Amino acid sequence: MLHLAAPSEDGWGERALAHMDEILLDHAHCEKKAASTALSMIFRYPEYPQLMVPMSALAREELEHFEQVVGLIRARGHEFVRQEPSAYAGRLMTAVRKEQPDRLLDLLLCCALIEARSCERMQLLAQALAERGAGEAGHPLHELHELYAGLLASEARHHATYVELARACVDVGEDRLQARLAALAEHEAQIIHTTGDAPPRMHS
Repeated sequence: MLHLAAPSEDGWGERALAHMDEILLDHAHCEKKAASTALSMIFRYPEYPQLMVPMSALAREELEHFEQVVGLIRARGHEFVRQEPSAYAGRLMTAVRKEQPDRLLDLLLCCALIEARSCERMQLLAQALAERGAGEAGHPLHELHELYAGLLASEARHHATYVELARACVDVGEDRLQARLAALAEHEAQIIHTTGDAPPRMHS
């Protein structure tokens, strides 16, 4: 269960395919940022031993995904370069409370929602590619389909990891945790559906 409050708008996958090079570049930046975020949790919260090994493992996996996406970008004749960042994550994090341990709880739950939205968007891309026949070997878009279909399980697992770490690190009780997750999910859904004419991104 991804705990998203609302799905992406109809047709997002097809629209994303029309801007695939921009989406791939943004995806690579997202994987790099996800690895950095996981490592920052280790440095920022050494008093929480529950975070250490899961965050280390998650960072390694995110970097593996980063390398996969960069390889595909290069196979398409492009290179990993700077890109104007999406406003999505920054807007999501405005809901994070300032005082601990509420801040840690919110950070972990926001990370969980980012992973959930990534999973949903990758599934939409995989479906749109499959509808074009890219699931068949030899299709010119087959590598793209393989990438996005292959990442779904790990993205869903990362979402679950962050929710479980929130549960393990901040003892607020299950009802309050679920209520906070639902509130942040509503905030996330509003951001997804109010990006206006932003350039194509994994989270816009």
